[in-house]
Amino acid sequence: MLSAQQLESYITQHLACDYIKVLGEDGTHFEAVIVSPAFVGKSMVQQHQLVYSALGDRMRAEIHALSMKTLTPEAWQKQNG
Repeated sequence: MLSAQQLESYITQHLACDYIKVLGEDGTHFEAVIVSPAFVGKSMVQQHQLVYSALGDRMRAEIHALSMKTLTPEAWQKQNG
């Protein structure tokens, strides 16, 4: 069973993150907040595609559902002032 910490690690291995928090209790369903400079200038769909790309085949094999909120560092700063 996959842990939230393992999922965080998988993402940060392939995507530079200023902040990341993954929650998940059952090992297959997760929620994440991800802040990355790689998201600058990209649509929400493109941001999510970057995360899916970082996870690779794990999205099909180990992760049943991933709900995520992706933000640029600037948007994160505005939100958390």
